[in-house]
Amino acid sequence: MPQISIADYFQEQGGKLVLEWVAGKNGGARVLDSDRIDRSSQGLIGHLNFIHPNWIQVVSRAENAYLDSFDRAMQSRMLEPIFRGDIACVIVAENEPVSEVLAQMADVFGIPLLRSPQQSVHLMWILRHDLTKRLAKSASFHGVFLDVLGLGVLITGESGVGKSELALELISRGSGLIADDSVEFYRIAPETLEGRCPPMLRDFLEVRGIGLLDIRTIFGENAMRPKKNLKLIVNLQRSSEFDLTEMERLPLDRKRREIMGVEVAEVTLPVAVGRNLAVLVEVAVRNHILLMRGIDSTREFVRRQGMHMEMGDS
Repeated sequence: MPQISIADYFQEQGGKLVLEWVAGKNGGARVLDSDRIDRSSQGLIGHLNFIHPNWIQVVSRAENAYLDSFDRAMQSRMLEPIFRGDIACVIVAENEPVSEVLAQMADVFGIPLLRSPQQSVHLMWILRHDLTKRLAKSASFHGVFLDVLGLGVLITGESGVGKSELALELISRGSGLIADDSVEFYRIAPETLEGRCPPMLRDFLEVRGIGLLDIRTIFGENAMRPKKNLKLIVNLQRSSEFDLTEMERLPLDRKRREIMGVEVAEVTLPVAVGRNLAVLVEVAVRNHILLMRGIDSTREFVRRQGMHMEMGDS
């Protein structure tokens, strides 16, 4: 399960965000993790909120002015429920002065209190974007992940069915390789899966009979992509296992596969002698793009056929 402690994050990103650790230094072991975020109604990061506290509370000039309008005793009563809750840390933005009550609360409850010169909105945007990726749930899949005509396509199938050879042909036709053999998918949003390549396998494609190919060196920078959102799965099946005559010729219901709670469109292509799989994959991608735009060729044909039959009956 992806997770990161406040101390580790401060070590990694403190310089970039110009973070200063002001108080609550005994709370560095506090952890943000994807599982806790998914289970909780709390937001990840936001301005100081007394009613629905975020995991990371940001204090900007407006929040500081609001706190300063009360005496120390009232500030303590207002802040105590927040610090007794399950927050990860507090960040004072815009180099605002840190109130004594805020610092005291951080030390007493072991909540890291940081300060940054960044504008609060900019700071929250960076943290939200970075932490969303770091804490995204992930899973590894066997296959080849490509950028085909601007769409993230995962080619799957049993070993030896020809996934890498198909990928090589698609790359020669202008597609981009993201990962071969092992693909890491991260759920970066409720309905979005982002595919990346493990660092060890980056740039390489294994083709039986030839071995490992450095795609970047052979085809150039344009043949590689660092990441892509998964939009379509193409499953290759041997024709001996998959009789073409038994396939539904006019499927009205599209197949979908669930990955980490996200449904992804899937098509199955039988592998047989003489079939140009590269062209079929590109056509499947173009057809999927039309479907996303609400253009369904199969349903249009069925509708046209129904109208023709009604006219014939009349």
